[in-house]
Amino acid sequence: MKNQKGFTLIEMLIVLTVITTLLILLIPNLASKNEDVQVKGCNALKQLTENQLQAYVMDNGTYPNTISTLVDQQYIQTDTCSNGKKRLAFDELGNNEILIVDNEG
Repeated sequence: MKNQKGFTLIEMLIVLTVITTLLILLIPNLASKNEDVQVKGCNALKQLTENQLQAYVMDNGTYPNTISTLVDQQYIQTDTCSNGKKRLAFDELGNNEILIVDNEG
């Protein structure tokens, strides 16, 4: 009689069932966490832009007309959040408050 070391078909099916069950439980949880990560990343970009806005004011003595001026003069790299759905803009009231708004483009 040979001494075969290996998995039987039943053992392989059990392992595949366990892995499949874990994936079914894990994937929806990861999808919901992705949105949280995107929101935190966008808030971090807003905070960085607020800090760089102050640096711009110290350098130039005035506020820029748009957030894209900060990008053009390389105070920040982008005014768009990493998922591309949101961007930064000044509020409509003219008090130079930075808001996170939906990206039109």
